[in-house]
Parts: sequence; C-alpha cells; structure tokens
Amino acid sequence: MAHSDGNARDFVPLNIAVLTVSDSRDESTDKSGKLLVERLTTVGHSCAEKAIVPDDVYAIRAIVSRWIADPDTQVVITTGGTGVTGRDGTPEAVQPLLDKQIDGFGEIFRSISLQQIRTSTIQSRALAGVANGTYIFCVPGSTGACATAWDELISAQLDYRTRPCNLVELMPRLLER
Repeated sequence: MAHSDGNARDFVPLNIAVLTVSDSRDESTDKSGKLLVERLTTVGHSCAEKAIVPDDVYAIRAIVSRWIADPDTQVVITTGGTGVTGRDGTPEAVQPLLDKQIDGFGEIFRSISLQQIRTSTIQSRALAGVANGTYIFCVPGSTGACATAWDELISAQLDYRTRPCNLVELMPRLLER
C-alpha cells in the first residue's frame, strides 16, 4: 500500500514482462502468470510481454536475457522453478545475470509465507535482483505465492508513491558506475 507524507506523487507506470516457468502449463492453464498480469495491469502498469518456458535453465536464461537487454522492459517477474526438485532451475538461470541481488526480497517473502504455509516456506528459493538496470523477481509457481509476492512486496516497491522509499525512484541510478 502506498504511504503518504503530504507530498503527493503521481503513479509511474512501468513495462513489466511475466515469464511462467513450467513443463506442464500452457496459456489456458497458466493461472499464476494470468494472476500477475491481472494484478500489474489493474494498478496501471503495462505487460510488456508474457511467455511460458519449460523448466530449462538455458531457455529461461535466454528469455530473461532478451528482456533485460530491451530498454523498454523495466521489470521481469518469473513464476515457477524456484523449488528444490531436479527440474527447478529458475534461480540458477537468473543469478548469473544479476548485477546485484536484492537479498531482502527472498527473506521477507519467506517470512510472510511462514504465516501462510508454515514451515513449507523453506522450500522456496524466491529471489530478486537487478540486471542491466532491470528489476527481476523470481517467485514460486503457485497462484497463492504469486498473490503474496505481488500484494505484499512487489506492488508497493513498484509504486513511485510508496514512502519512505521504493524501487522506482532508484531506476534512474541503476546503471551508474
């Protein structure tokens, strides 16, 4: 939720790409990807692109790499592939691309999830970071996890009106050297 200190700010819409990582989902069964697109467009952001890719580290990395190379895509959200099974490879695909990891995202996500799914939250390897000036959030594939990540963390941080600070206001400085 945006917080106000009396100095009103205007909403800044972002272009957000959504990637569903799954061997079994297609457009008709991708509830998590649809939930994220619905949530981000409802608040005023644009869906830059939406795709579904199999649980394959190189396929995931190829799409995310293309999106972070596109100056018009400011945020990437992936859903799926963050668990601990042999096919879960989203963190391995994304981490080598990151310039900086935002450790607090995964920590806070798991803390919030502890209240909802109890100790099962230890199975999540949710992560976030910055690559080439683009924010990347990797969240679990369940619709509940996507709702939690968006509603409790991502939405407020991608809202320029959120005080005392948010990720949007840092965007002009992400490529500083």
